[in-house]
Amino acid sequence: MSQGPPKSLRFVGFGVLPFTNSSFKLCRYEKTPERELFIQSVTDSSPQAMSSSIRIEPVVKEKNRMGECPVWEEREDALVYVDINSQKVCRWSAVTGEVQSVSVDARVGSVALRQCGGYAIALGTRFAFLDWDTQAVTTILELEQDKPNNRFNDGKVDPKGRFFAGTMAEETAPGVRARRQGALYTLFPDLSVIKQLDQVDISNGLDWSLDHRTFFHIDSLAYAVHAFSYDVHTGKIACPRFVYRLEEEEGMPDGMCIDAEGKLWVACIDAGRVIRVDPETGKRIQTVRLPTPRITSCCFGGKDYAELYVTSAYDGLDEATLAKEPHAGEIFKITGLGVKGIPQNFFAA
Repeated sequence: MSQGPPKSLRFVGFGVLPFTNSSFKLCRYEKTPERELFIQSVTDSSPQAMSSSIRIEPVVKEKNRMGECPVWEEREDALVYVDINSQKVCRWSAVTGEVQSVSVDARVGSVALRQCGGYAIALGTRFAFLDWDTQAVTTILELEQDKPNNRFNDGKVDPKGRFFAGTMAEETAPGVRARRQGALYTLFPDLSVIKQLDQVDISNGLDWSLDHRTFFHIDSLAYAVHAFSYDVHTGKIACPRFVYRLEEEEGMPDGMCIDAEGKLWVACIDAGRVIRVDPETGKRIQTVRLPTPRITSCCFGGKDYAELYVTSAYDGLDEATLAKEPHAGEIFKITGLGVKGIPQNFFAA
């Protein structure tokens, strides 16, 4: 049975907004015993007169303090992700709808698939392997032992099976942290490591261009996406350049992924949205608004990689705000975008 949205969810512009010559229909909210949907119909008044219906569904109702780093695991038909502040690696089955998790002994910033099974993770200030079946965590190496307030944050595997992950300083008080204490590292399949960048504030979203010649990276406190030339043979980055600077209403950039058309999808924490950016023109070309403010990261998955999965957080919201945000900390599946993603790379060790 359909019903109108709760007042806390009835707001203007919810859905996908092309930023040129667009008209909007009201958001439709549907709730059944099986699922909950937010539907936005958008008609573009361009000469092509394209119309679409975007469907946003909360699929993981289990609340995450800080859900991050979603990775689609095709062999399991599952979404793997971390809850940083709960110190957990989680896996949601698209078949059963169940969530399994493994607790670890430190805040875990990122997770990557291994070709041989199991996962590589970046937790605390160390790289490790995680055996899902036994829940065993095996340390590979530890970094930044001289920076006890640092931890790993976002990470991803490159086209040659190298695991990139960056660090950041934790807050010492709300909104207070030491600046430029982080770095970006690459863990190679032979388990050696190099530092790619230093003096980073919050190393965050990262991905590679479809031709593997460009590396994209977010340092959140720069409020921008940057690109680097990338040598796929050596794994080295060089020659940073500016791609896109977020506008004030877009909040702070967090996680990021690339689609099959070479466009970037950037999660905007505290702005309740993901944005699609053309890295060639430096223009924002789409915005998808979600029914909770703390949007943290995104990845494509599902059949043909036609679904965009978006993580969120409830940490950082006070009690009054949480009472108005029933979807904070949930994970959303977005369909109807008209674009697909690409499969995740495997760490080659």
